[in-house]
Amino acid sequence: MNLNQQRIERFRSDLQIAFKLSHLEIQDESHLHAGHAGAASGGGHFRIHIVASEFSGLSAVARHRAVYAALKDHIPAEIHALSIHAFAPHEIAS
Repeated sequence: MNLNQQRIERFRSDLQIAFKLSHLEIQDESHLHAGHAGAASGGGHFRIHIVASEFSGLSAVARHRAVYAALKDHIPAEIHALSIHAFAPHEIAS
């Protein structure tokens, strides 16, 4: 398992602790940002698709804040940039 795969597993664990997940997908997009100043610091670029009941009734900003709070121990050392797509279960088509 490479370094970013290990990071993703740690992120997954923290998100599972923080939320009742219906769906979670974490993609490492660091390769798309090679040469970027943030990449030089060792922090990666990640995209998260997350579905959790805790997002019901929350604005997009509040959802992002909740995800950032769950991953705070990883920012900025492991996460330089994060793209978040957060939904409540009822917002996802069956």
